[in-house]
Amino acid sequence: MNRTDRLYGIVEELRAIAPRPRSTTWLADRFEVSRRTVERDISALQQTGAPIWAQPGRTGGYCLDPSMTLPPVNFSADEAVAVAVALRSVEGTPFHGAGRTALRKLLAAMATGDAGDADDLAGRVHFIGHSPEPPPIPSVLTQAVSERRVLRLRYTDRDGRSTLRDVEPLGYVGSTTAWYLLGWCRLRGGIRAFKLDRVDQVTATAERVPRRTVHPDEIQVPGGDLLTLALL
Repeated sequence: MNRTDRLYGIVEELRAIAPRPRSTTWLADRFEVSRRTVERDISALQQTGAPIWAQPGRTGGYCLDPSMTLPPVNFSADEAVAVAVALRSVEGTPFHGAGRTALRKLLAAMATGDAGDADDLAGRVHFIGHSPEPPPIPSVLTQAVSERRVLRLRYTDRDGRSTLRDVEPLGYVGSTTAWYLLGWCRLRGGIRAFKLDRVDQVTATAERVPRRTVHPDEIQVPGGDLLTLALL
């Protein structure tokens, strides 16, 4: 997560529980940074006029005055796709039509560039049948998928063999049993699906991923019919 997104995220976290406080330790854990970084970020926000103050005491922390701020009026590409993925769960229910309408309203409220980025990211999220809840995913991995950066993975295959490989992330695949990172594996020279709970270590490089078109028959994951999430 870059600093601009983190500053925005801190304000939104404080807004969500205002006027109660959030501790420096809690914010540091939430954004995977040091306590000192949080303190510098809070200072920067205060200097821009954000109504944030420190509440002393054992249960203290940083507070935000919700009456002095405006609610968010836009969504990032990741947030829009997260909403689209969540709305997929209402398919086949009486709320399916309302979910489609809500998604259209969300896209209409987004800036043109952000909506295009969301549609691009959504086209790289695939489902095979009903997918289970994914394991915890390192933020460096999700950010690299969104930003199209090459990943260096230490991966353990089903036979227990560990390899270090460079992967061009293409998106995600959810099967009936697990979630996978879909990517072009430079070690194997082809598209591979990496089971997320077998990714032992991940590092994002500065190299940008070239655009590749993925066809459903190239995704070798056991399960039922392949579905691609699309923003309408």
